[in-house]
Amino acid sequence: MNRIVVAGGGLAGISTARGLRKLGYAGELTIVGAERHRSYDRPPLSKEFLAGTVDVADISLELPGEDLGLRWRLGVAAVSLGPTREVGLSDGSRLPADGVVVATGAVPRWLPAGRQLPAGVHVLRTLEDSTTLRADLRAGGRLAVVGAGFIGAEVASTASRLGLRVDVVEVDPVPLRFALGEQMGAAVAALHERNGVRLHCGVGVSGLLGTGRVSGVALADGREVTAGTVVIGIGVTPATDWLRSSGIDVGSDGVRCDAAGATSLPGVVAVGDCSTWLDPATGRHERIEHWTAARDRGVVAAATLLGVTPPKPRHGGLPYFWSDQYGKRIQFAGRICPDVDVEEGSIDAGSFLAVYRRDGTPVGVLGMDRPRAFVAWRRRLAAPPIGGQATASADAAPGTP
Repeated sequence: MNRIVVAGGGLAGISTARGLRKLGYAGELTIVGAERHRSYDRPPLSKEFLAGTVDVADISLELPGEDLGLRWRLGVAAVSLGPTREVGLSDGSRLPADGVVVATGAVPRWLPAGRQLPAGVHVLRTLEDSTTLRADLRAGGRLAVVGAGFIGAEVASTASRLGLRVDVVEVDPVPLRFALGEQMGAAVAALHERNGVRLHCGVGVSGLLGTGRVSGVALADGREVTAGTVVIGIGVTPATDWLRSSGIDVGSDGVRCDAAGATSLPGVVAVGDCSTWLDPATGRHERIEHWTAARDRGVVAAATLLGVTPPKPRHGGLPYFWSDQYGKRIQFAGRICPDVDVEEGSIDAGSFLAVYRRDGTPVGVLGMDRPRAFVAWRRRLAAPPIGGQATASADAAPGTP
């Protein structure tokens, strides 16, 4: 291969580009990005950057002194993929390629009425989104967050610390139930109320209030939540519309890939939030939206594109994510199941470690402000089981991941 085009300049895109160079690829390497910014880190957009404690330079994903020899095409989006791996761009130009990396990420979902209000209603995905939201939060007042997932929870936490009065609306009776299970989802969601944030669960949103500028949220049960700023955090949709006529296998949950990122088209791999990879452990395709998956799968996809053996995944490829809320570090690794017990600490105290077990075998671990014990469990879950059981000692693994 002499020409590779990476469609998408986020973490998945630059991680794959970095993997290509690490694996010896010396040819032309172009990153196409719909945003005008070079690669930056998204997690701070709901936390430190939103709060104004870091700036754009602090969240760059390019390492100091790093030179990957990239060609950047910024402010233009990939709009088509031809049968000969030619990538069409929104400015009318076309990029021929021997190999293509699909890393276009995802786009936020809006409430039906959200786009009709010109001021005060936000989604949070890009640097511009966070910058605009930060200006509204600085004005103070009341904030309503629709959706109590991790993004919504982190925005609520940041706004609360900035002195705003915050309400969070969640249609599910138990926030984070699908990510952490019912018991642990409720335990983590309790952080809102312990920090003075009102949580409205089990109720949908019938509309947004206000003309010209939003003034609140109308709930499906007839109640109204007053707010001068509204953030909609109800999930994302894979950014794959540009691939519909390409012939690539695209499902409702993203580009379908094998366990190493290969798509149905030769010479094309997909990685990040726009892709759904086969999980050999379950035999199902799974889309993982978390930061570590985008980073770690990049080098795997790079190896697949080059036809070489990828390096072994960190922590055995065990799913992992973290979230910072209300001064608490929440970490999860593995998979959830109904059987979960608190192994140390206390939910009421806001510092605990819980282990999920399936048929007596540990399969997942959740830690809140328990970094030492969490690291130990994460390592053992990733290691081959001995006698069918995984055990962990906090003394064996100092530090944090």
